[in-house]
Amino acid sequence: MKKILFAASMLLLSLPSHAALTILACEPEWAALASEIGADKIKVSSATTALQDPHRIEARPSLIARTRNADLLLCTGLELETGWLPVLLQQSGNAKIQPGQSGNFEAGNYVQRLEIPSRVDRSEGDVHAAGNPHIQQDPRNIALVSAALVKRMAELDPTNAAFYQERQKDFTQRWTSAMKKWEQQIAPLKGMAIVEHHKNMEYLLNWVGLRAVGTLEPKPGVEPSAAHLSSLLNQLQRQPAKMVIRAAYQDGRPSLWLSEHAKIPAAVMPFTVGGSERAKDLFGLFDDTVARLTEAAK
Repeated sequence: MKKILFAASMLLLSLPSHAALTILACEPEWAALASEIGADKIKVSSATTALQDPHRIEARPSLIARTRNADLLLCTGLELETGWLPVLLQQSGNAKIQPGQSGNFEAGNYVQRLEIPSRVDRSEGDVHAAGNPHIQQDPRNIALVSAALVKRMAELDPTNAAFYQERQKDFTQRWTSAMKKWEQQIAPLKGMAIVEHHKNMEYLLNWVGLRAVGTLEPKPGVEPSAAHLSSLLNQLQRQPAKMVIRAAYQDGRPSLWLSEHAKIPAAVMPFTVGGSERAKDLFGLFDDTVARLTEAAK
């Protein structure tokens, strides 16, 4: 009998452990952060990729199914996902992850927001009333969100709370060390003038200390026109910029046109995890972002 019980216990120990939490992240950066904290204790996927505009994706049946099975919905918020997330929430029928529930986590609630408009006028393009939502471009925001996320994960899965807390502590130590390195590397760029494709780099600019002197889009979300690009080129003759930057998911033709005519480098930022070959995780995201900025600045 003892031999049977021993064999049964060894069999149970040999079985693969099942994830306690199923997490659906709206964007790749939050899926990566959840993985840093949860490791094999969670099952996590992202609703979007680095090569998609996070404002606009299709609520496919497969994505609705993942939403239906999620214990935690991990999104940016700040109106970034308003074009598609409400449909997912409604069609999933998942009460646990509805707004206001513990299974609904918005990263934008835990950082200092930039560009909160005094008034919202849709004639000015895609303006977010809650502020600029692209918070993942500042590594200091990643640290703030991780501190809040580990508490929520521990609340939803108290059995693994100590594991999550230890993982987050280790991540914070490594992240703090990496930020010191990145900030030393970008220090020479402070005050440099740049042109951006869309106003989605503000948190990056704020962290690095770059100055945006122009935008390829005439208004947020409005595609660059030939007339606007020509006007911007004339402006740069009076107020020069050192580079033009865009996110990996954005059309490269306008920035390449300006690069050629203004004689300045065009740099592609990975923007989020998966946006370049090097940006395979959060550390690689900022390693590559800093490298691309410093290289273009040369």
